[in-house]
Amino acid sequence: MKKVSAKKVQDLKQRQGTPLTTPTDLRSKGVKDIAGALNAILADVFALYLKTKNFHWHMSGPHFRDYHLLLDDQADQLYAMTDPIAERIRKLGGTTLRSIGHIARTQRVLDNDAAYVQPLDMLAELRDDNKMLAARLREVHGVCDEHRDIATASLIEVWIDETERRTWFLFEASRQGDATGH
Repeated sequence: MKKVSAKKVQDLKQRQGTPLTTPTDLRSKGVKDIAGALNAILADVFALYLKTKNFHWHMSGPHFRDYHLLLDDQADQLYAMTDPIAERIRKLGGTTLRSIGHIARTQRVLDNDAAYVQPLDMLAELRDDNKMLAARLREVHGVCDEHRDIATASLIEVWIDETERRTWFLFEASRQGDATGH
């Protein structure tokens, strides 16, 4: 049996002491800044996902089917963002959110626990939340630019486009036509 060198044992012990340290060429400040900003986005996306599902489940009225399906599609898109965000944080060497409580402490999207919300108010609230998410994604893009993290910036660009599309659909779905029907 081959003997293990003292250096290899020391290296192994050091790696075990920092098991989540992922190698990256980004400086530690960049990892900290980007991971922190992405964790805030991740919390907001989870909160917006749950709010969208809440409104999807509690939708009512004459446009029920259209709004119900719209919100289901939007919730699926939000949920699909969560894993890539968390995995990007880990690829950089950061750690991600760990619990519902962690999300609640980090989220900036306000919850809506009302027993009843008018359908158009639901759409308006989600529109505003998505608009705010797009602005926050742009802020994180700036942090990525500052630290030369083009891979994260590239992902964020797609998420901004998706978020703007959700905002647009919510805006159009809630428009009240003028007297001429336009």
